[in-house]
Amino acid sequence: MASKGGGARAQLQRLLAMVPYVLARPGVAVAQVARDFEVSEQQILRDLNVLWFCGLPGLMPGDLIEVDMDAAEGGIVHVSNAETISRPLRLQVDEALALLVAVRALADVPGLQDRDAVQRVIAKLEQAAGDAAQGDTVAVEIDEAAQADTTAAVRRALEEGRRLHLSYYVPHRDETTERDVDPMRLLLVGTGGYLEAWCRRADGVRLFRLDRITDIEVLGVAAEVPADAEPRDLDAALFQPAADDMLVTLELAPEARWVTENYPLETTTELEDGHLLVRLRTADMRWVVRLVLRLGGAARVVEPVELAELVRTTAAAALTAYGDD
Repeated sequence: MASKGGGARAQLQRLLAMVPYVLARPGVAVAQVARDFEVSEQQILRDLNVLWFCGLPGLMPGDLIEVDMDAAEGGIVHVSNAETISRPLRLQVDEALALLVAVRALADVPGLQDRDAVQRVIAKLEQAAGDAAQGDTVAVEIDEAAQADTTAAVRRALEEGRRLHLSYYVPHRDETTERDVDPMRLLLVGTGGYLEAWCRRADGVRLFRLDRITDIEVLGVAAEVPADAEPRDLDAALFQPAADDMLVTLELAPEARWVTENYPLETTTELEDGHLLVRLRTADMRWVVRLVLRLGGAARVVEPVELAELVRTTAAAALTAYGDD
């Protein structure tokens, strides 16, 4: 009997292998794919439906992988526009070395529970890196001077009670923002440094990773942290949505269940038709818009109304731009 899908992680691993497999066998039958990957045909169909929404950054139709399934010919599958992952995933030496350095740092973290698993990963990465990982030293370029300057500026601002101006990189929006903050404390969580501060742009307490601060200036203005500003409870999760963040309700089709494994949710409710009703909080609607567009017909914004309208107008603009090409 064919095994089940195995969750989001197993599905990702299967998709990374399935794309080059199908590209090398144009017109392969779904039944054959299922046999070779030891899952059910229904799981392969679910995988292929997810593949529709994968591709290069941009989320325009021309950026996405194209899947053609011809039921009239017994479930024949063709995949195109996927040349960027046309070969099974292999690490280059520099990629393996970079991962190796990061995992070795993780292995040194006190209190690590599954240290054996980390050691197994290290062994595999050493094998992938080959001879380059076997020497006494590994050359890794880390901008320690910039990190030290950032930390020194934060310490000075805290000691003198000064406001800071930050240029801060926000990865999920891929943009650098400018903001003034009133520092509250400097934190070391795990192996990473953070500045906790009252952000005047967000009008709330925020955490800033020191390695994402691209520029910092101590201003000649006194810091004014509101009396009701509460430091983050480090016994709980490091990053938590604020109570006044927007509450978003999404309805997810079964093929979008992977969202529950990758995003912090307030509630998850099973519906009778196999769909899920999930609620999450966000301070920025833009990443939710991108998520819903990425999911296509597998997600629907239930609330708030303005977010649903933003998704519709963004999708319409994308279709219009695509039609103008």
